[in-house]
Parts: sequence; structure tokens; C-alpha cells
Amino acid sequence: MLTNTEKSFSILFFIIVFAELICGSMESLSQLHYFTKPLILIALIVFFCKQGNLLNKRTRNITLFALVFSLIGDVLLMFVDTSPNFFIGGLVAFLLAHLMYISVFLRSRNKTANIFPIIVILLIYASGIFYVLKDGLGELLIPVLLYLIVILAMVATAFLRKRHEATNSYNLVFAGAILFMISDSILALNKFYQPLAFSNISIMLTYALAQYLIVFGILKHKD
Repeated sequence: MLTNTEKSFSILFFIIVFAELICGSMESLSQLHYFTKPLILIALIVFFCKQGNLLNKRTRNITLFALVFSLIGDVLLMFVDTSPNFFIGGLVAFLLAHLMYISVFLRSRNKTANIFPIIVILLIYASGIFYVLKDGLGELLIPVLLYLIVILAMVATAFLRKRHEATNSYNLVFAGAILFMISDSILALNKFYQPLAFSNISIMLTYALAQYLIVFGILKHKD
């Protein structure tokens, strides 16, 4: 169940996401995209700062770093048409964000959880994605492979919270981690394999929902 504050924020958040989907899809509103896209993470950061006071200080600070690195990544990726270096910068920023999330998830891991099934599933998924992408990666082969490994680790560590956290906290975080992986997969396929229909909408929608779910899940974490 969402509190009244969470409900109010959720309405505002998805209004911002909807505005970004429109601005990112319509050329006539493309200039507003430079405002609406970073506003998604800015809203989450402000909300998290206000609602995260009861969290362990280290958990709160590391999560905040993850969100800030994500915001930096969002901003850098808006300028990839200007220079390929912005894509590299965005990749590094999101890699750091994933490492921050991994650190947070490991702090509340279930040390008795059987990680083997999820590792097998993730490796099968990653192998398929990498097989499709590999011919189009060129000089980015190693950076993208490293990023792929890190995001798989992020999903796996989110899974490790099972039965250690409250069910709602676990479900929200794990669903968010899966959506983050899906969003990055769509982005990679669209960039390195072939353009996908409505990719800007599917990438942003899954990404925004992923960050939203992870933040709400962490806020429901009990130290």
C-alpha cells in the first residue's frame, strides 16, 4: 500500500514521465526534452532525500550516489549525436550507478539464497543479447561487455534480497532491476543492431519505471 505522500509523488512522477515521452517523440517539442528527461531523476532524488531519513545512513548515501550517477548518465546520453564520447561517458555513469545499487543490494542479501538458477537464466539471456550485438559493437566491444556483466550482477544481487527483506521491498527492487536490464537491452539493440520501432518510448518507459520501483523498494527496506 502506498502512503498519501507516495501516491501524490507517483502521480507527479508519471506526469513527468508522460511529458518526457511526448517531448522525446515530437520534433516540435524536442527542446523541452532537455528539461523533461533529467527532471525524471531529479524528482526521484528529491523524493528519496525527503523520504529516506529512516534508512541506514550508508544505504541512503549509496542509493543517492546511484541516482546522481543515473542523472549524469541521462544528461550525457542526450548529447550522443554531438560526439561519441558522450555515449562512453553515459555508459561509465550508468556503470557506476549499477555498482552503487549492487552495493546497496548486497547489504541486505540472504546469505543462504540459491543464486544458481537466476545466474543460469541471466547468462542465457545475456548470451543471446551479446550474440545479436557483437558484430555491431566495433571498438565498444569490451566496454559494452563489461557493462553487460555489471548489469547482470545488479539483477543477481537484487534477487539475493529474497526472504531477507519484506516481500514488497524485494518484489519492487527485483522488478525494477529486471526492467533496468530490459531498458538497457532495448537501447543496445536499437543502437548496435538495428533501429527499433518506438524505441525511444520503450526505453524511457522501462527505465523510468525501473528507477521508480527500485527507489520505492529501497525506501521500504528495514535495517
